[in-house]
Amino acid sequence: MTALAPPPTAPERRRPPREQPGRRHWLRKGGGAGRTMTGGWISYLVLGIALLISAFPFYWTIVAASRSNADLARVPPSLLPGPNLIKNFEAVLEEADIGKALLNSLIVSGSITVGTVLSCTLAGFAFAKLKFRGRGALLTLTIGTMMIPPQLGVIPLFMLIAELQWVNQLQAVILPGLVSAFGVFFMRQYLIQSLPDELIEAARVDGASTARIFWSIVIPIARPGMAVLGMLTFMTAWNDFFWPVVALSSQEPTVQVALRQLGGGYVNDQSVIMAGTLLGTLPVLLVFGLLGRQIVGGIMQGAVKG
Repeated sequence: MTALAPPPTAPERRRPPREQPGRRHWLRKGGGAGRTMTGGWISYLVLGIALLISAFPFYWTIVAASRSNADLARVPPSLLPGPNLIKNFEAVLEEADIGKALLNSLIVSGSITVGTVLSCTLAGFAFAKLKFRGRGALLTLTIGTMMIPPQLGVIPLFMLIAELQWVNQLQAVILPGLVSAFGVFFMRQYLIQSLPDELIEAARVDGASTARIFWSIVIPIARPGMAVLGMLTFMTAWNDFFWPVVALSSQEPTVQVALRQLGGGYVNDQSVIMAGTLLGTLPVLLVFGLLGRQIVGGIMQGAVKG
């Protein structure tokens, strides 16, 4: 009589591998996929110190603009805002036509920003995705102009605007800044990474022209890069002093030209100068606040793609 075979046993359950103590702690801190990374106290300390160092000049501008010149001359100076902010603002309006200067700076900086962003985006798209003869040579020539100091072109540029009878007019400052070699190179590099060739090919198959592709596909994709370029261009045009003081007169000043008229006398009134500087800084902060969301959105979009 043959022996019966033993019944099959249930498959042995495998035990999950034991996690290392350090790995479980790391996963709780945010090391797993889809979890938020958290930093330690050293990271927060470094970020806090960097924030204080970066924000202190602006805070000191507010303090100096709200105090008198005698308060600023004391040792040690007070680090709290004073009661003279409105009085110093009134002195700024009396000593310089700061309202007209702010309007001129908004016109100049806004026009330069819009023109630079549109022209550089269009040129960057052409250099990044379109094929035409001489593309490499033109790109090299464009980048090569960045190596030339702008001071070398002041005399011929002034002769040109004098020939056009644009001296003391805002277009003398606007037109030379409508195109930027840095902006062309920046937008080219951004579109190479962000704009897939398949989208352009699909649009070509659907019968879209180059202009339609630019307005319907390129601009929505390039919006974060355009926001960054617009912020940098606006700040550069707003803070420019050298060319406006050459091309414009005291009757048509920009903010930076008007600020040199403040605090005159035997002893410079630093509180009035700081009040004018504060007025000239507020539009830049407003532009950064408007474009900051686009900049952060572009950074997050690039991080997700990466």
